[in-house]
Amino acid sequence: MARRDSKDLANRVALTGFWIAALTTVFILGAVIVYVFVNGIGEISLEFIFTKPHGVNAEGGIWPMIVATLYVTGLAMLIVTPIAVLAAVYLAEYAVQGQLVRTIRFAADTLASVPSIVMGLFGLAFFVEALKLEFSVLSGALALSFLMLPIVMRTTEEAIRAVPKYIRWGSYGLGATKWQTVSRIVLPSAAPRIITGIILATGRAVGETAVVIFTMGTMIYTPVLPTDPGRSMTVHLYQMAMEGINLPAAFGTALLLMVMILAFNLFARWLLRRNRRMQG
Repeated sequence: MARRDSKDLANRVALTGFWIAALTTVFILGAVIVYVFVNGIGEISLEFIFTKPHGVNAEGGIWPMIVATLYVTGLAMLIVTPIAVLAAVYLAEYAVQGQLVRTIRFAADTLASVPSIVMGLFGLAFFVEALKLEFSVLSGALALSFLMLPIVMRTTEEAIRAVPKYIRWGSYGLGATKWQTVSRIVLPSAAPRIITGIILATGRAVGETAVVIFTMGTMIYTPVLPTDPGRSMTVHLYQMAMEGINLPAAFGTALLLMVMILAFNLFARWLLRRNRRMQG
């Protein structure tokens, strides 16, 4: 009886600790969102979104920064997606499980844990200076792709492995080759989870500062070509907050950035739930 009471007490203590940790996390997130919303909602307007900054204190809008952010993130996604998906297909379907596969997975996990400031310095040294790409959207996209690569690759690999084996056996039984099975059966079945991983990686790339400040630059310029420089929303926010030149605009930029990242995450969750409903 005493032993059962001890177990019940331990369960209640553990459950209380879990609730406290969960509520603390939600409270901190809610406090940050409310603080940014209260201070930034007054700046949000069509003029703020669709005009350029002007004057010494960067009055006006942030349209060039929005374009630069979407440009560099979209280009990074286009660069990393085929590489990550093909690597994941190789690891999940073709590779013989051994030291090489373990090395590739270890490299991907290590790459995912590299601090963004280190990746930014690498992009500055390699893409900007060694390859002579200068400060440009292309340099920023290449550096961001290094951060996105392990996320997309591991997510895609897990999505492919989650496809039931009987689907593959049915395809082989009908006379399909390995590549036909992978390209026409496995990848379409895993597509929603793959897309979810790509969207989550894109959401992380949108919020990066250290990488793009060293590779894309800080020039307030609306980029047209990949070789053009630009200033992302995170860099613009950092510059205004650190220099204290226009804090209301900084909060407005932060609010728009949070909305963009939240939209990416909600879209990813919607895709995942839709896939689960379709699978019953």
